[in-house]
Amino acid sequence: MPTADELLSADTVRTLARLLAAAAGRTSAPTVLTCADALDGLSYSARVAAIRDAVLADLPADWPGFEAVVRNALTDRPGLGRFDGWMTFPVNEAVAVRGLEAFEPGLALLHDLTPRLTAESAVRPFLRADPARALAVVRDWTADPDPHVRRLASEGTRPRLPWAPQLPAFIADPRPARPVLDALYRDESEYVRRSVANHLNDISRDHPELAVEIAAAWLAAPTTGRVVRHGLRTLIKAGHPGALTLLGHAPDVLVTVDGPHISTPQVAVGGYLVFDYAVTNSGSTPAELVVDYVIHHVKANGTRTPKVFKLATRALAPGEKLTGTRRHSFKPITTRRYHSGEHLVQIQVNGRVRGEAGFSLDAG
Repeated sequence: MPTADELLSADTVRTLARLLAAAAGRTSAPTVLTCADALDGLSYSARVAAIRDAVLADLPADWPGFEAVVRNALTDRPGLGRFDGWMTFPVNEAVAVRGLEAFEPGLALLHDLTPRLTAESAVRPFLRADPARALAVVRDWTADPDPHVRRLASEGTRPRLPWAPQLPAFIADPRPARPVLDALYRDESEYVRRSVANHLNDISRDHPELAVEIAAAWLAAPTTGRVVRHGLRTLIKAGHPGALTLLGHAPDVLVTVDGPHISTPQVAVGGYLVFDYAVTNSGSTPAELVVDYVIHHVKANGTRTPKVFKLATRALAPGEKLTGTRRHSFKPITTRRYHSGEHLVQIQVNGRVRGEAGFSLDAG
């Protein structure tokens, strides 16, 4: 993943200062220029905030003047660089501050900025301030000829968009944004459809039954299977019966599971858990299977917490067997702290545990 300096480097911000100064008809944007030399040690989010505040300081305080400068910056100026990419992200955030009182014109400016780099985070203050008013604009974006704008409609309204402010109103009730998704789930662009699937996955975390209801309606269209599968991925891993059944993975499917057979009963952090397994369709009809494994990690207090990982999605004929060996890494990662103790690995088929075994982890 790129570092904060790679995304918003001092040189990038100096280029932004030149472009904004030219767009404003001035010789410099002094606050943005000074900001370029004060970024060392700042995280990406801190850099965005600092540059946003510098942009607000250098550009006119009134909305018409502010908007005019930003729109002028969208006109390419040979020799000065291009107003594009990550430098636009803090400008989008400045629009979210200065344009909130203007509202519809503020959203219109984000519409025009998002092809340069997504404004998905900047649109959210408008949705938080007045969801109905903002949605009236966003719904029109679903028919825009530019896929970046159509994706903005879906991504910007996600209840739990990563690395962005949550939308509490849509977490409590995501239905007002559903017309946006219904307009886009068959979009010609994979880029847009992927966003729709991620939005549906957000909904599934708080309203699983609604997510399944939406997915069931979409499956009437022949091109939405992939969108639905990706959108219900969290429910599939969690073994949600409605999601599994909708996708043809009956929880009570007739299978025989042999394993997991562990070949590394003692694992050190930095090493691997190695196990093999076999799943046989013991029924008399073909079976659509989602085969996962679950690691129950020991917590600091000695209890365990499960994490589901994918093994295979396969159709097995009657009597057909699926076999495999998995190496699961216990390499240190920033998102998980390992603790010594007796762990557990389970094989899960269509959301139901079919076999398990224990192993010991030494965290050092």
